[in-house]
Amino acid sequence: MTAVGNGAQTAGRPTRLPRSARRKQLLAAAQEVFVAQGYHAAAMDDIAERAGVSKPVLYQHFPGKMDLYLALLDTHCDAIVAKVHDAMKGTKDNKERVGASVQAYFDFVDHESEAFRLVFESDLRNDPAVRQRVERVEQGCIAAITDTIISDTGVSRSHAELLASGLVGAAETAAQFWLAGGRQVPKAEAEALVAALSWRGIASFPLQGESA
Repeated sequence: MTAVGNGAQTAGRPTRLPRSARRKQLLAAAQEVFVAQGYHAAAMDDIAERAGVSKPVLYQHFPGKMDLYLALLDTHCDAIVAKVHDAMKGTKDNKERVGASVQAYFDFVDHESEAFRLVFESDLRNDPAVRQRVERVEQGCIAAITDTIISDTGVSRSHAELLASGLVGAAETAAQFWLAGGRQVPKAEAEALVAALSWRGIASFPLQGESA
Protein backbone atom coordinates (compact mmCIF):
# COMPACT_ATOMS: atom_id res chain seq x y z
CA MET A 1 0.00 0.00 0.00
CA THR A 2 1.48 3.35 -1.01
CA ALA A 3 1.41 6.07 1.60
CA VAL A 4 -0.16 9.43 0.87
CA GLY A 5 2.68 11.90 0.44
CA ASN A 6 3.97 13.02 3.82
CA GLY A 7 6.65 15.49 2.84
CA ALA A 8 10.37 15.28 2.22
CA GLN A 9 12.62 13.29 4.50
CA THR A 10 15.19 15.16 6.57
CA ALA A 11 17.91 13.13 8.30
CA GLY A 12 15.69 10.06 8.21
CA ARG A 13 12.67 11.82 9.65
CA PRO A 14 9.59 13.10 7.81
CA THR A 15 9.23 16.86 7.58
CA ARG A 16 6.87 18.18 10.24
CA LEU A 17 3.75 19.44 8.48
CA PRO A 18 1.63 22.37 9.65
CA ARG A 19 -1.45 21.10 11.49
CA SER A 20 -3.84 22.03 8.67
CA ALA A 21 -1.68 20.27 6.08
CA ARG A 22 -1.37 17.16 8.25
CA ARG A 23 -5.13 17.09 8.79
CA LYS A 24 -5.69 17.33 5.03
CA GLN A 25 -3.24 14.48 4.47
CA LEU A 26 -4.92 12.27 7.07
CA LEU A 27 -8.37 12.93 5.63
CA ALA A 28 -7.16 12.03 2.14
CA ALA A 29 -5.76 8.74 3.43
CA ALA A 30 -8.91 7.99 5.42
CA GLN A 31 -11.09 8.67 2.40
CA GLU A 32 -9.21 6.15 0.30
CA VAL A 33 -9.49 3.50 3.00
CA PHE A 34 -13.18 4.15 3.73
CA VAL A 35 -14.11 4.13 0.04
CA ALA A 36 -12.22 0.89 -0.54
CA GLN A 37 -13.25 -0.98 2.60
CA GLY A 38 -16.32 0.72 4.04
CA TYR A 39 -16.48 2.11 7.55
CA HIS A 40 -16.80 -1.14 9.49
CA ALA A 41 -13.94 -2.95 7.77
CA ALA A 42 -11.57 0.02 7.89
CA ALA A 43 -9.11 0.23 10.78
CA MET A 44 -7.14 3.15 12.18
CA ASP A 45 -4.01 1.06 11.54
CA ASP A 46 -4.88 1.00 7.83
CA ILE A 47 -5.42 4.75 7.74
CA ALA A 48 -2.19 5.51 9.59
CA GLU A 49 -0.26 3.22 7.24
CA ARG A 50 -1.90 4.79 4.19
CA ALA A 51 -0.96 8.26 5.44
CA GLY A 52 2.57 7.17 6.33
CA VAL A 53 2.27 8.26 9.95
CA SER A 54 2.20 6.58 13.33
CA LYS A 55 -1.10 5.88 15.09
CA PRO A 56 -0.27 8.41 17.85
CA VAL A 57 0.01 11.12 15.18
CA LEU A 58 -3.34 10.07 13.74
CA TYR A 59 -4.98 10.14 17.17
CA GLN A 60 -3.57 13.60 17.87
CA HIS A 61 -5.79 14.91 15.09
CA PHE A 62 -8.77 12.55 15.27
CA PRO A 63 -9.70 10.81 18.55
CA GLY A 64 -11.43 7.97 16.76
CA LYS A 65 -12.52 6.45 13.46
CA MET A 66 -15.95 8.04 13.63
CA ASP A 67 -14.40 11.49 14.01
CA LEU A 68 -12.49 10.93 10.78
CA TYR A 69 -15.56 9.68 8.98
CA LEU A 70 -17.75 12.58 10.07
CA ALA A 71 -15.07 15.10 9.10
CA LEU A 72 -14.99 13.62 5.61
CA LEU A 73 -18.77 13.61 5.40
CA ASP A 74 -18.90 17.27 6.41
CA THR A 75 -16.42 18.16 3.68
CA HIS A 76 -18.23 16.35 0.88
CA CYS A 77 -21.76 17.17 2.02
CA ASP A 78 -20.88 20.86 2.09
CA ALA A 79 -19.29 20.56 -1.35
CA ILE A 80 -22.34 19.15 -3.15
CA VAL A 81 -24.67 21.67 -1.50
CA ALA A 82 -22.30 24.48 -2.51
CA LYS A 83 -22.29 23.23 -6.11
CA VAL A 84 -26.08 23.38 -6.29
CA HIS A 85 -26.09 26.85 -4.71
CA ASP A 86 -23.57 27.95 -7.32
CA ALA A 87 -25.77 26.49 -10.06
CA MET A 88 -28.65 28.68 -8.88
CA LYS A 89 -26.56 31.83 -8.52
CA GLY A 90 -24.33 31.40 -11.56
CA THR A 91 -26.92 32.47 -14.13
CA LYS A 92 -30.37 34.03 -14.47
CA ASP A 93 -31.27 31.54 -17.20
CA ASN A 94 -33.46 28.90 -15.55
CA LYS A 95 -32.78 26.28 -18.19
CA GLU A 96 -29.06 26.67 -17.53
CA ARG A 97 -29.73 26.46 -13.80
CA VAL A 98 -31.45 23.11 -14.21
CA GLY A 99 -28.59 21.84 -16.35
CA ALA A 100 -25.96 23.02 -13.88
CA SER A 101 -27.82 21.38 -10.98
CA VAL A 102 -27.92 18.05 -12.80
CA GLN A 103 -24.26 18.42 -13.74
CA ALA A 104 -23.35 19.01 -10.07
CA TYR A 105 -24.64 15.54 -9.18
CA PHE A 106 -23.00 13.83 -12.15
CA ASP A 107 -19.69 15.55 -11.39
CA PHE A 108 -19.91 14.42 -7.78
CA VAL A 109 -20.54 10.73 -8.51
CA ASP A 110 -18.04 10.71 -11.40
CA HIS A 111 -15.12 12.15 -9.43
CA GLU A 112 -12.11 9.84 -9.33
CA SER A 113 -12.04 9.98 -5.51
CA GLU A 114 -15.40 8.14 -5.35
CA ALA A 115 -16.25 10.31 -2.34
CA PHE A 116 -19.93 10.05 -3.28
CA ARG A 117 -19.91 6.55 -1.79
CA LEU A 118 -19.39 8.08 1.66
CA VAL A 119 -22.51 10.22 1.21
CA PHE A 120 -24.90 8.09 -0.85
CA GLU A 121 -23.70 4.54 -0.13
CA SER A 122 -22.54 4.75 3.48
CA ASP A 123 -22.74 1.56 5.53
CA LEU A 124 -23.53 3.84 8.48
CA ARG A 125 -26.76 5.35 7.20
CA ASN A 126 -28.58 4.28 10.37
CA ASP A 127 -26.14 6.10 12.64
CA PRO A 128 -27.85 9.35 13.79
CA ALA A 129 -24.81 11.57 13.18
CA VAL A 130 -24.27 10.16 9.68
CA ARG A 131 -27.96 10.24 8.80
CA GLN A 132 -28.19 13.87 9.90
CA ARG A 133 -25.38 14.84 7.53
CA VAL A 134 -26.78 12.88 4.59
CA GLU A 135 -30.19 14.45 5.12
CA ARG A 136 -28.53 17.85 5.27
CA VAL A 137 -27.31 17.36 1.70
CA GLU A 138 -30.80 16.71 0.41
CA GLN A 139 -32.33 19.51 2.48
CA GLY A 140 -29.62 22.00 1.50
CA CYS A 141 -29.94 21.30 -2.21
CA ILE A 142 -33.73 21.39 -2.06
CA ALA A 143 -33.63 24.70 -0.16
CA ALA A 144 -31.36 26.32 -2.77
CA ILE A 145 -33.65 25.32 -5.64
CA THR A 146 -36.82 26.11 -3.66
CA ASP A 147 -35.75 29.72 -3.12
CA THR A 148 -35.10 30.15 -6.84
CA ILE A 149 -38.45 28.64 -7.82
CA ILE A 150 -40.30 30.91 -5.38
CA SER A 151 -38.42 33.97 -6.58
CA ASP A 152 -39.10 33.26 -10.25
CA THR A 153 -42.62 31.81 -10.20
CA GLY A 154 -44.22 33.08 -7.03
CA VAL A 155 -45.65 29.66 -6.16
CA SER A 156 -46.08 28.81 -2.48
CA ARG A 157 -43.14 27.43 -0.49
CA SER A 158 -44.80 24.03 -0.08
CA HIS A 159 -45.30 23.76 -3.84
CA ALA A 160 -41.78 24.99 -4.57
CA GLU A 161 -40.24 22.52 -2.12
CA LEU A 162 -42.08 19.65 -3.77
CA LEU A 163 -40.86 20.72 -7.21
CA ALA A 164 -37.31 21.15 -5.92
CA SER A 165 -37.34 17.72 -4.28
CA GLY A 166 -38.37 16.21 -7.61
CA LEU A 167 -35.45 17.84 -9.40
CA VAL A 168 -32.97 16.82 -6.70
CA GLY A 169 -34.28 13.26 -6.59
CA ALA A 170 -34.13 12.88 -10.36
CA ALA A 171 -30.59 14.22 -10.58
CA GLU A 172 -29.26 12.12 -7.70
CA THR A 173 -30.95 8.88 -8.77
CA ALA A 174 -30.07 9.27 -12.44
CA ALA A 175 -26.43 10.07 -11.69
CA GLN A 176 -26.01 6.99 -9.51
CA PHE A 177 -27.86 4.79 -12.02
CA TRP A 178 -25.62 6.09 -14.80
CA LEU A 179 -22.47 5.30 -12.83
CA ALA A 180 -23.66 1.86 -11.67
CA GLY A 181 -24.57 0.99 -15.26
CA GLY A 182 -21.01 1.54 -16.41
CA ARG A 183 -21.36 5.01 -17.97
CA GLN A 184 -22.95 3.53 -21.08
CA VAL A 185 -24.18 6.97 -22.12
CA PRO A 186 -21.50 9.67 -22.48
CA LYS A 187 -21.54 11.92 -19.42
CA ALA A 188 -22.46 15.16 -21.21
CA GLU A 189 -25.26 13.40 -23.07
CA ALA A 190 -26.56 11.80 -19.87
CA GLU A 191 -26.61 15.18 -18.12
CA ALA A 192 -28.44 16.74 -21.05
CA LEU A 193 -31.07 14.00 -21.07
CA VAL A 194 -31.86 14.33 -17.37
CA ALA A 195 -31.77 18.13 -17.55
CA ALA A 196 -34.16 18.10 -20.53
CA LEU A 197 -36.61 15.89 -18.67
CA SER A 198 -36.52 18.14 -15.59
CA TRP A 199 -36.67 21.35 -17.60
CA ARG A 200 -39.80 20.25 -19.48
CA GLY A 201 -41.57 19.98 -16.15
CA ILE A 202 -40.19 23.09 -14.43
CA ALA A 203 -40.65 25.24 -17.54
CA SER A 204 -44.41 24.65 -17.50
CA PHE A 205 -44.67 26.96 -14.49
CA PRO A 206 -44.84 30.57 -15.74
CA LEU A 207 -42.52 33.23 -14.40
CA GLN A 208 -44.04 35.92 -12.22
CA GLY A 209 -45.85 38.42 -14.38
CA GLU A 210 -46.50 35.91 -17.14
CA SER A 211 -49.85 34.23 -17.71
CA ALA A 212 -50.07 30.46 -17.46
